[in-house]
Amino acid sequence: MLEIRHLETLCAIRDAGSLQEAAERLHVTQSALSHQLRDLEVRLKTPLLNRRTRPARLTTAALRIVALADTVLPQVKATERDLQRLAAGRTGRLHLAIECHSCFQWLMPALDSFRRDWPDVELDLSAAFSFAPLPALLRGDLDVVITSDPQPMDAIEYIPLFRYEVVLAVAAANPLAQHKYIEPHQLADQVLITYPVERQRLDVFTAFLDPADVEPATIRRAELTPIIAQLVASQRGVAALPNWALTEYLNQGLLTICRLGEQGVWCTLYAAVRTEDLEADYLKAFVQQAHDTCFKTLTGIKTVR
Repeated sequence: MLEIRHLETLCAIRDAGSLQEAAERLHVTQSALSHQLRDLEVRLKTPLLNRRTRPARLTTAALRIVALADTVLPQVKATERDLQRLAAGRTGRLHLAIECHSCFQWLMPALDSFRRDWPDVELDLSAAFSFAPLPALLRGDLDVVITSDPQPMDAIEYIPLFRYEVVLAVAAANPLAQHKYIEPHQLADQVLITYPVERQRLDVFTAFLDPADVEPATIRRAELTPIIAQLVASQRGVAALPNWALTEYLNQGLLTICRLGEQGVWCTLYAAVRTEDLEADYLKAFVQQAHDTCFKTLTGIKTVR
């Protein structure tokens, strides 16, 4: 029954001190203001103005509504301003999830640059190890998912960022280090270190081991790329990782790499977004910034044609 205009009317009467001045502030006639007030009194079945006083005073019921207005109207005005900025493409929300921690190598610099250019966009970042990120994207809990595992889903678009090769990281002392590339059966006696995600989301299984019906001797899991690299360097196992994620460890001489098969295993990294958000200026700006940062900071990647 209560409408925004009713809240504004009662606030104007309180602030102005008279119906005539309140009407002027609201840019209506005093007659129209009185009519609106009487109509509201009929709806609420209670008087809102003590007309026996000079000037007329708001009743207790009206003051209760004014207290509500003091809370609600600032929120309404703030939301209207946000919507105006959103319509202009300068503000919004960008909640991201990534499916591999090695993305931090390029994603953090990209977010820093984006934040400088789009300070009014709300940013948040999480790792998608403990939940299903694509359903969360559909629900609206997330706005972007960085993934190499696109799944056909209505209302989700996958924007390619770059192609990369998945390679096998091994310790220099590991006999596999002598090979430029390995075949699946050569991992049958190895400890394979992976991120803690389902095997169907790991390219070393889906594109290399599973087609050959080969299982590693043991699977060990670790969340952070630096920890995986240290485990490999100390001969605790081998790991299949993006080539660009291993550059700094190769430069330090901590490990070496082998291709997975003679042709290698190549994958594409995507930014998954809702179809309805594709034309948002800030989202397009983030994707472009992410793409540019990748090719400035990473080695061994290719453009998606």
